[in-house]
Amino acid sequence: MGEKVVAGSFDLSDRQRYRDKLQQCLTGLERLLAQQRFDRPKNLMGLEIELNLVGADGLPKMLNAEVLERIASRDFQTELAMFNLEVNIAPHRLGDRVFDRLAEELRIALAYADRKAAEVDSGIAMIGILPTLDRDDLVSSNLSDVDRYTLLNDQIVAARGEDFTLDIEGVEHLRCTSRSITPEAACTSVQLHLQVTPGRFADVWNAAQAIAAVQVALGANSPFLFGRELWRESRPPLFQQSTDTRPPELKAQGVRPRTWFGERWITSAYDLFEENLRYFPALLPICDEEDPLEVLDAGGTPKLAELVLHNGTVYRWNRPVYDVADGVPHLRVENRVLPAGPTVTDVVANAAFYYGVVRALAEDTRPVWNRLPFEAAAANFDTACRYGIDARMEWPRRGRLGGTTTVDAVSLVRDELLPLAEAGLDAWGIEPADRDLYLGVIDERCRRRANGATWQAATFHRAQEKGLSREAALAATTRRYCELMRKGDPVHSWPVGLPEPAPLG
Repeated sequence: MGEKVVAGSFDLSDRQRYRDKLQQCLTGLERLLAQQRFDRPKNLMGLEIELNLVGADGLPKMLNAEVLERIASRDFQTELAMFNLEVNIAPHRLGDRVFDRLAEELRIALAYADRKAAEVDSGIAMIGILPTLDRDDLVSSNLSDVDRYTLLNDQIVAARGEDFTLDIEGVEHLRCTSRSITPEAACTSVQLHLQVTPGRFADVWNAAQAIAAVQVALGANSPFLFGRELWRESRPPLFQQSTDTRPPELKAQGVRPRTWFGERWITSAYDLFEENLRYFPALLPICDEEDPLEVLDAGGTPKLAELVLHNGTVYRWNRPVYDVADGVPHLRVENRVLPAGPTVTDVVANAAFYYGVVRALAEDTRPVWNRLPFEAAAANFDTACRYGIDARMEWPRRGRLGGTTTVDAVSLVRDELLPLAEAGLDAWGIEPADRDLYLGVIDERCRRRANGATWQAATFHRAQEKGLSREAALAATTRRYCELMRKGDPVHSWPVGLPEPAPLG
């Protein structure tokens, strides 16, 4: 949620006025769609990565204001907590050697940020959840000093009316409470954007939902939280629980959580924006002066400011985005399922796989969403978060028999989805060298059944076997992770365990 928000309080009339403005915005969106006012295809993709700041000891550093001051670049922005940053890469046109160019830009940007962070004895860590985070790190006093985060926290806390309960049972069981949304800051992700026309939006969003579980299985990188080993990708349950405005009674009534996979395949982008208004009360009822319908009547392009702000407080794993560039509106699918890291090569490989598979599935004459129940896609997502690359999931059978079958994630990727990703990247016009390099990283992860989560867990347990305490093992794992992350070799090639100390003399 990057919109500028000024802290303040709201009264009863603010919420009613905001609700009215939201309905005007929704009507405006409907008219824009009917008038075919949206930008033509440009094959544009974008990328954002949330980052952690860590010290040489592997522990979080609450220094984002100081680091951002030294970086002094609009490409880097603050995030929820003082140990978070975000880097935004300018949009790129899909085609040619775009992934190599993207990788080079990321390496340069992250190396620069890392050098600047070192000036205050810190460093950049690109990881789903920092293993050394403690409950005392994730308190409201460590929220970034930005109005929108303070206001968002206050409104979610007020809507819930009681402490947040974190209850995640995986390899180990974590149960604790929080008085703020700050535990959400533990979740650092990669967000992949794809600009699409209204006519293609539903197919792209449905395809992204169908493969969300596979993305998580391949890219899992968040096995630890507060010193406990939980799910292979613990971000989704943590994010949902740390932003959950529902006390138990509302959960029992079937009220939807604000962090949401969804509940149906769609036929239009309008479906998602309309659901967001129908199901979720406003958290930030801040009204813009613009009258979107008057702007439309005058032949202009409305910002739909209230709709955009509200949309940013509903945390779908594939989020619809409305935006205006150079006076022309456009739509994007924002894919938010992947954790950050482990390396630039891994991030770009994940992106190449996503853009390739989504294109191929969106253009399939037998769409996967016509053959896979939505409930199965949602269950697949949960299973992939729990088990990572070892997950088994439901998927449509190939051939004429129809129906679904349970398949190993690795087999599904290697036998069916990697060929689709290759065809999709060819359709985007990606150079074969780029295509083969980054899809080869995905294939090697599958062949070795190795990703960030498996490496973290295995290295942590090796450290404990050497006699390190839990805290020391987590810190040593984090330090080694950061060392290998900076070297840049993809995670499937990382040696498991801690290096042996150099011999004396």
